Amino acid sequence: MQARERIITTIEHEEPDRVPSFETSVDNLQVCEHFGEKYFIDEVVKMQSFCHNLCFRSEKLLSKFMNFMTKKDFAIKKAIEPWIKLYTKIGFDMVTSALCHHPLIFKKNGWIDEFGRKMTFKKNPEDSMSLLYYTGGTFRTFDDYQQFPRLDPDNILREKMYKTSKKIEANLKGKIFVIPYINGIMEATWEGFGLENFSKILGKRNQIKEIFDDRGTLALELTKRIIDWGETGAIYMTDDYGYKHGLFMSPNNYRTYVIPWIHQICKTAHKADLKVILHSCGDIFPIFEDLVKAGIDVINPIEPTTANPEYDIFKLHERFGDKITFCGNLSPQILATGETSEVETYSKRLIQELAPGGGYIFSSGHSINPAVKLENFFAMRRILEKYGKYPINMNRME
Repeated sequence: MQARERIITTIEHEEPDRVPSFETSVDNLQVCEHFGEKYFIDEVVKMQSFCHNLCFRSEKLLSKFMNFMTKKDFAIKKAIEPWIKLYTKIGFDMVTSALCHHPLIFKKNGWIDEFGRKMTFKKNPEDSMSLLYYTGGTFRTFDDYQQFPRLDPDNILREKMYKTSKKIEANLKGKIFVIPYINGIMEATWEGFGLENFSKILGKRNQIKEIFDDRGTLALELTKRIIDWGETGAIYMTDDYGYKHGLFMSPNNYRTYVIPWIHQICKTAHKADLKVILHSCGDIFPIFEDLVKAGIDVINPIEPTTANPEYDIFKLHERFGDKITFCGNLSPQILATGETSEVETYSKRLIQELAPGGGYIFSSGHSINPAVKLENFFAMRRILEKYGKYPINMNRME
């Protein structure tokens, strides 16, 4: 069975040949080196530093040059092919291709993206790998927001990214399923302002509605473009709604400004037979049922270290397991500091309790971060390979 069929079969709550797997990102130098691939952010840093020098260390010239170069076919392929190849070598079944959050204003050590988010390169002290961090928002006021360049669903870079990634997928002959990744409604909104300024804007209902509607319109229009470009599988939307202790704003605000857009996106996608995968970190328990009713097909990563004991993948599976597919939940903390036996035990439990009948994609509870131990990463992969073949044999896991 090819990767695309494996994923879609699972989402439709049927049993494929084996439990599929995925990671939001692999930001771990040891893993990259083991599979003979360079870490893509390191390569971006090198290239941007070279271009900065080429532009006489002028950030204004750098932005012009980079915005010109990033739309070139060879540059797009060079940016995304190593990422897809790494995921294929590891054995993941799907990988995302970002059609949004693209850099707009380039800086020496990072950029400001099209949502007004400041992103900065920083070295990991343990191994000196480069990591890309969100370091604040550009907007202080609604006026700042209105003066920033408007979001354009028809930016040629989006279509080029999509079509290039699909060509790479085709060349890999079914080994991996490349899923287009669109913006969500909440995360890019608050990050463009920063939480403090966002909280102030949130009290001004006409202003905040206009901002959320701009984000929602882009996500919906991108969904329509993806359908027009010929996608027949799924879309992936990243939109963190909470942190470890709860939501970023009240459930009522989500129901007013965010969930209606999610519903429209799901409705549009489903008409074209596309599945909708939502990545949202933190404790999102208060709106979980709303997301299910809005039409989300897959939820990732069901973060296992939130403070809410009810936000538990096994409890959620009991309530919603026939309505939604779960993806994730193996704690990055266990992967980083736990014993291999802990990784094996919890991996077995995820497969044993969630995978029978389909409806589960094996993954960590966030991503493979720099602290994850190589032996623990391979422990989770071994368990999947050993016990993840259908039909799931419960007795072998005892």
